[in-house]
Amino acid sequence: MAQRTRNADGTKGDWRRISYAQALAGARSIAQAIVNRGLSAERPVLILSENDLDHALLSLGCLLAGVPWCPASPAYYTISTDYSKLRHVYNTLTPGLVFASDASRYAKAIQSVVAPDVEVVFSNGSMEGRASTSFADLSATVATSAVDAAVAATGPDTIAKFLFTSGSTKLPKAVINTQRMWCTNQQQMRQSMPVLAEQPPVLVDWLPWNHTFGGNHNFGLVVYNGGTMYIDDGKPVPALIGETLRNLREIAPTVYFNVPTGFEAIASAMKTDLALRKNFLSQARMFFYAGAALAQPIWDSLFESEEAEIGQRIVMGTGLGMTESGPFGIFVTNPDVRSGDLGLPAPGLELKLVPSEGKLEVRYRGPNITQGYWRAPEETAAHFDSEGFFCTGDAVKWIDETNIHLGLKFDGRIAEDFKLATGTFVSVGPLRGKIIAAGAPCIQDVVITGLNMHEVGAMVFPNVLGCRNLSGLPADAGMDQVLTSAPVVAHFQKLLNTLAATATGSANRIAKLCLLVEPPSLDRGEVTDKGSINQRAVLACRAAMVDALHEGTLPHTLQPQ
Repeated sequence: MAQRTRNADGTKGDWRRISYAQALAGARSIAQAIVNRGLSAERPVLILSENDLDHALLSLGCLLAGVPWCPASPAYYTISTDYSKLRHVYNTLTPGLVFASDASRYAKAIQSVVAPDVEVVFSNGSMEGRASTSFADLSATVATSAVDAAVAATGPDTIAKFLFTSGSTKLPKAVINTQRMWCTNQQQMRQSMPVLAEQPPVLVDWLPWNHTFGGNHNFGLVVYNGGTMYIDDGKPVPALIGETLRNLREIAPTVYFNVPTGFEAIASAMKTDLALRKNFLSQARMFFYAGAALAQPIWDSLFESEEAEIGQRIVMGTGLGMTESGPFGIFVTNPDVRSGDLGLPAPGLELKLVPSEGKLEVRYRGPNITQGYWRAPEETAAHFDSEGFFCTGDAVKWIDETNIHLGLKFDGRIAEDFKLATGTFVSVGPLRGKIIAAGAPCIQDVVITGLNMHEVGAMVFPNVLGCRNLSGLPADAGMDQVLTSAPVVAHFQKLLNTLAATATGSANRIAKLCLLVEPPSLDRGEVTDKGSINQRAVLACRAAMVDALHEGTLPHTLQPQ
């Protein structure tokens, strides 16, 4: 594993690397320190840190010691101002040790949430008025046979870690991740993606370890298959995407994972950055996206660059999963993949399709499915049916009803769907995906409105960079100026007209559309820490705006022409 060091002036320097031998030695020392402290599932380790090498070593140390750890979302203590979700995480877990990579950055959150008698470990710095342990001292603990005994005591049902759900509908829940669940899921991935076994994978990866995609899927994939991970300190946002592109110009991944906005930024950059295109595509065997639908224009742009650079297309994988499934659940094995396709269940996973409000809910049962939520028996019981299948709330349908071997495609989240006042059912997921794809690259996300009303509306969270570029205004122009500029208004008017022309009825015809200047709020629950929009929360927090949109009194509302 490798990560760029930070220079004295704050810029990123060369790569600091840790070999497998160094990681094992470091993890054994940390495991001994954890054993010495008598930590357990009742008093686990809570990690407050972005992805970094100390975070990785501490995780591996916990794994050897048989003591669960939980990486909390950085958004809970770097963006949030009331620390309510971090407090919920802390109270749910009752940790016996809290690790934070940087004392100065996380001191306020620790002071507000962590009890004075709980040990705090810092990689850098210390807190005034509070005793703490340095990570260097923790790592210097001399490993003994107690570590071997701890390893021998672990088994398939040992809890490896806790990962909290995104909290898109309720407060985040602590998903129990056992050794069986994580190991099974890695083997399922290897059988579904044989490229992983053909050569040790090389990843350049930013996906956060507090989420199952980055922390279970990708971190586990590297360790399980003897690969290398270059920790990418960039992100698919305007301020940080430059770091990702810099890393991809230098390190050539063999498999590459990202969310659609990340692939969009890379696809756009490759049109003019030939050095990026050459290196990024030189060793790649597979791409994989998750988190949202990948718009067709992005696919087309990636394929164009691939064909120009290497003379062929790189396979794009995707599927469906969740924190509770490890996350790998359903995966596209057909090379003819299209946006929205999910594919087939992973080896050993059973699916059950259950009619629900006019759709089919997919449910999971298998060794990679969680046993439930930590210290939440009622929530656990509510999410499993009488046959032991986990109720996902995801709707699916057949890619081709005449050939079920092609598998499934996504049909939205059942909880998001609603009816108009006419009784007409509105399927939010497919409609939302259609709008985002048609409005690229100027749409970040969309909230569909119209519950108990006579028509469907759309509240658009704009892609800031895409709209700024389209507007032609100077960089210091306010977002309200950008969104009311003639080019941006014309783009969305054309989008609305196109959608109206192709609509088949009131359930998929957008009658009114508005652009939201104010971004979604984490503290109000409008957006999860991974950037997913909570449709219910947005509708509740902006109820007056929804009413004004449908009453026709909201300024700058667009209607089909």
